[in-house]
Amino acid sequence: MLIEGRLTRTIWLEDDGASVGILDQTKLPFRIERARLASPEAVAHAISSMQVRGAPLIGAAGAYGLALALARDPSDASLRTAHDLLARARPTAVNLRWALDRVAARVRPLAQKARATAAFAEAGAICDEDVAINEGIGRHGLELIEAIAKRKKPGAPVNLLTHCNAGWLATVDRGTAISPIYAAQEKGLPVHVFVDETRPRNQGAYLTCFELGEQGVPHTLISDNSGGHLMQHGLVDLVIVGTDRVTAKGDVANKIGTYLKALAAKDNGVPFYVALPSPTIDFSVEDGVRDIPIEERSGEEVTHVVGIGQDGEVARVRIAPERTKAANPAFDVTPGAPRHRTHYRTRRRAGVARGFADAVSRPRGLRRLLAAGRPQ
Repeated sequence: MLIEGRLTRTIWLEDDGASVGILDQTKLPFRIERARLASPEAVAHAISSMQVRGAPLIGAAGAYGLALALARDPSDASLRTAHDLLARARPTAVNLRWALDRVAARVRPLAQKARATAAFAEAGAICDEDVAINEGIGRHGLELIEAIAKRKKPGAPVNLLTHCNAGWLATVDRGTAISPIYAAQEKGLPVHVFVDETRPRNQGAYLTCFELGEQGVPHTLISDNSGGHLMQHGLVDLVIVGTDRVTAKGDVANKIGTYLKALAAKDNGVPFYVALPSPTIDFSVEDGVRDIPIEERSGEEVTHVVGIGQDGEVARVRIAPERTKAANPAFDVTPGAPRHRTHYRTRRRAGVARGFADAVSRPRGLRRLLAAGRPQ
């Protein structure tokens, strides 16, 4: 996608073949800065500090982190140590461990001298596959937008609401929840996006608004509690969000506040879709509310906010009394069937929570689910 008019990915292997380049997302939207990571420790820090974030992207970063570790020391002990270090960086998104396990499985049978090269190649393949998955989500999500556009007056935009950032900044490229919006824009369909600010890290305000602006997609930033009001007044045609982990029965872990959007959508009859890359499905977990570990981040992310002053300088300010403590769960879980009519949009087609576990647990069932057409 575009930054300052240039095609850019969020992560890449540098020309030296021994380090990885990233966009430092902690600096956006006020600064566009790139960082070079040359060790697994640097990658783990980039993941935990959210220099890179979004489930697919941290998976890709973790894969490269393991390759960097093996370039330094290709031993079994190094592989285990780096795997454990990187897996601890953020616990909720399943893509990270999936990517680490995939790279480890690829290199473990190899001679030590061949491991680093194979790991870098596998990390690159994970990146390219992520782009292909996201392009598939965009193609099939476009069908939803086209169907809504046909029911509206000619020229009237399709109004979508999204939470957090599930655009290209959360992936290697194209994005998950935002990919259908980019596909609609490229086809010439009028779209407009309501963007939740997504407190406390403000990924919607900082990142989604930034990338939509760079792509020229009309959008409006709203406070996190505005979505229900907009739905009540018929101003939202479709809610589409990303996900960090989906259980075998269809429970969806995503950025804190997603559950409340699902409740509002259900109450107002607004379709609620989850853009779901296949590596985000965790078949080992059934009950997401009970079993998905929810990352608890620093309370200072709630009591403080970062912005840019009239002097053009970026500043961090306190917005709560000094003695006030803050809780900061980073994710919540939206239950799947039968409690919520959650729709899933993958690189193939749509599915619904009903029968999700039985369908996705078998390859043939997965194909049937994703080819079953649009949910009613």
